[in-house]
Amino acid sequence: MEREGFTVWFTGLPRSGKTTVARLLVERLKSRGLHVEFLDSARIRREINRSMGFTREEIDTNVRRLGYECRMLNRNGVVTVVTAVSPYRDTRDAVRADVGSFVEVYCRATMEVLMSRDERGLFEKAMRGEIEHVAGVNAPYEEPFKPEVLVNTDVESAEACCEKVVSKLEEMGLVEVVSESAYTADEEEMIKDRLRDLGYL
Repeated sequence: MEREGFTVWFTGLPRSGKTTVARLLVERLKSRGLHVEFLDSARIRREINRSMGFTREEIDTNVRRLGYECRMLNRNGVVTVVTAVSPYRDTRDAVRADVGSFVEVYCRATMEVLMSRDERGLFEKAMRGEIEHVAGVNAPYEEPFKPEVLVNTDVESAEACCEKVVSKLEEMGLVEVVSESAYTADEEEMIKDRLRDLGYL
């Protein structure tokens, strides 16, 4: 019988490195032979939920839909890796309860670093009152109380953050422990090439 999947849910403010670390994790898990689906909340909102705004109810609906998709994929043996600001703690907890096998990764960085990464200037525009609904500026973000993994992306490299997540998944028994020697140089290069193609290296 095929083993059920699990969900790794990356939360954090915009520009906190969620997508970069998540992409690395996806490649690491795929290299171990796992079936993995990457769900980016911003992309799904643009492509599927484009009519939705940013009221509390609409944000929660978007997050719950992501959770439902995770549950369906997990039931069919697929690991889901999600990136979503998902600003409300109780909604994330509700998704956790619904999904079951749920690993929360909180990507944290200082506002100074977030702003330095913000090529579109969303934070500055929000601070000037030109745009609304930017979490951490003029919209709420509730930090997780006890995430399974906390990564400080302003002082830790994306690779180190990814390694933290993999180690936790191994510790929880969700993935098998693999020694570093199990990765050949060719496999390491294949992962790096894939990430370069995606524009993350």
